[in-house]
Amino acid sequence: MTKHFTDTNFQTEVIEASKEKPVLVDFFAGWCGPCMMQAPIIDKLSDSIGESARIGKLDTEESGMTAYKYGVMSIPTLMIFRNGAPVHKMVGVQSQPVLEQALAAHA
Repeated sequence: MTKHFTDTNFQTEVIEASKEKPVLVDFFAGWCGPCMMQAPIIDKLSDSIGESARIGKLDTEESGMTAYKYGVMSIPTLMIFRNGAPVHKMVGVQSQPVLEQALAAHA
C-alpha cells in the first residue's frame, strides 16, 4: 500500500524506516500532469513490491519544507532513502522496471 508522507511524519516514516529497508518517495503536486502519469505506476509498484521496500508520496504543496530540504526543484522527483539519507534521485516520469531496479540496488 502506498504511504502518505508529510513534513510531520517524514522523520519517522522515511528517515527512520530507511534504516530497515529502502524507502521510495514520490515528490508530486496535484496540478502536475506528469505526476498524474507517475501516480498509477507508483501504486502498482507498491502493490507488487510487498514488504521489501516502503513506497509513498509526498505532496509538495502540503509539505513544502521537506521538498525544499531535499532540493526538489522539478516534479515528479523520486528519491530512494537508505540508512537515513537519500541515495538515489530520479526526475521525471519513471517506468516500473526502472524503479524496481533502483530499489533492488539499495535493498
